[in-house]
This record gives sequence, structure tokens and C-alpha cells, in this order.
Amino acid sequence: MSLLRLRTFMEVYRQRSISGAARVLNLTQPAVSQHIIGLEVAIGRPLFERQPQGVKPTVVADDLAADIGNKLDDAESALASARARSMDVAGTLQIIGHSDFMAEKLAGELLPLLESGIRVHLHAGDGPMVTQMVIEGHCYLGITAHPVTDTRLKGDVIFTDRVIAIASPELAERLNSSEHFGRDLLNEPLLAYNLELSLIEHWLGKNRIKFSSLLPAMVGQDLRGQRSLLCKGFGWTVMPEFLCRAHLDEGKLARLNPPVGDTEIRYNLVWLPSALRQPRLAHTRQILLHKLGNPD
Repeated sequence: MSLLRLRTFMEVYRQRSISGAARVLNLTQPAVSQHIIGLEVAIGRPLFERQPQGVKPTVVADDLAADIGNKLDDAESALASARARSMDVAGTLQIIGHSDFMAEKLAGELLPLLESGIRVHLHAGDGPMVTQMVIEGHCYLGITAHPVTDTRLKGDVIFTDRVIAIASPELAERLNSSEHFGRDLLNEPLLAYNLELSLIEHWLGKNRIKFSSLLPAMVGQDLRGQRSLLCKGFGWTVMPEFLCRAHLDEGKLARLNPPVGDTEIRYNLVWLPSALRQPRLAHTRQILLHKLGNPD
């Protein structure tokens, strides 16, 4: 029973559609149908009931999908990595993600790939751009702090970090000693990743700091820019701790004490399921998960 047939089965099961699975897997509809028929012959029972608007899984299909779970991804990745160790994986790999994460976390972990002959092109983009570029095939891997909700994509959490509020030492000292921390904080200039204030609203909400509206003094999708302004004594923001740890240790920045607690950010590595058949991509995925994964 081939992994390719099982991959096809899982896509048809998820999509509830032969044509939908064909698009995701870059196969023709007849090829997808033949894979399913082959599985049905091997099992001896029908897996799907054909309907005008797609297919409906049988009880046998439900059981098979439950048994497979996420094991198929692991098996395909392991096989592709094994092939990569015994064959030429040289080529160019396109990766898109948040610019600050790629510069300060990802780039330093690319050495094993570069030494094995893989050329890497890094592209910057926000969460929606990452999803779009991977789905359209312009980039093979994406790294995003947004949850992976598009069913055409697969993803693994590659890195988790604490999100903290920071400012210059002078401003942090004044705010941390204030009897009206929330009110005084909102009166200071805010630096933000985007106008949606995704990281900031989450942190303020957890700390029960209410506001009607917030207009950032600066918006930029590379948090290193905010970090530079903070070091010059202007404003406050929230950001992943890895981006400011060295500056905190050197006394260039200081933490704002949260009334309740800090929040968390998760970076996801995303790809199209069919892409793991490429040894270069599967090898890269394994390397990055190993290098960037948080220690237990």
C-alpha cells in the first residue's frame, strides 16, 4: 500500500472532493480516482460514496483516517530525508517569512543547508503574504506567526516565545512605579507591527488594560525598527523576547511589569502537503524543526 495512495486518500478525505484533492496534490482527477480505487481493491471495501457535490466517506474511510492521523506526514518526511542523505539535494530553496524572525532566528541556522549545496533565497512578508506565496507555489516554505487555517497547507510550530512589553529604562522605571500603570501606559507613544495591533491588543487584554482606540506613532513590519526607537527613549511596544533579550541584558531596554502576565507567540513552518515529496524540501523541514525547535 503506497504512501502516495495514502496521501491521496487523506486529501480526498479532508477535501470531501476528488477535484479538490487533485488541485492540492497537483494530480489529474483520473489519477486521484485511480489511487482511491487501488486502495479500495487492497482493502476490499469502498472508501467513499460518490455524490453530485463531492464524496462522502464511509465508516471504513473514517477508521482508516483515524488510524493514519499525522503519521503519514512523518513517514513521508523521514523517507524524503533518507533520500536526501543519499542523493544530490542541491538547488534553490525559496523561503518567505517575517523579516525580523528570519534575520535574527532563521539565518544563523541555515549553515547545514548551505554546506550541503542548497541555495536559499529569503523573502519578507506578513502572515497573509506568506500563505499566498506558499499556496501559489512561489515559495516552498513559509514561516508565519499567524495560525494556519487554510486547509490546503500543513504546518508545524517551529518556535515559541514569550511576548513582553518594553521601553527605555527611564520610561519603564516611571511606568512601573506608577499607581495608574494602564492609564499612563496608554498616554505614551505606541510603536506597532500593524494597525490591527495584533500583539499589543492580546497583551493589553490579558492585563485587563481597557482602551477605546489606539493610534500608533509608528507602524512597521520589522520589529527591529521599533527596537531602535525604543533605545533612543521614544515610546513603548510589545515584541517577542528573542528580539530584545540582548538589549535587556545590556540595559538599553527594560521590561514593563505586566499586571497579570505576558503573552505568547508561536511561529509556524508551513508548506503544501505535496511538496514533501521533494527531498530538498523535506530535508530542509527536518533541519529547521531540529535547529529552531524550543528545548523541552
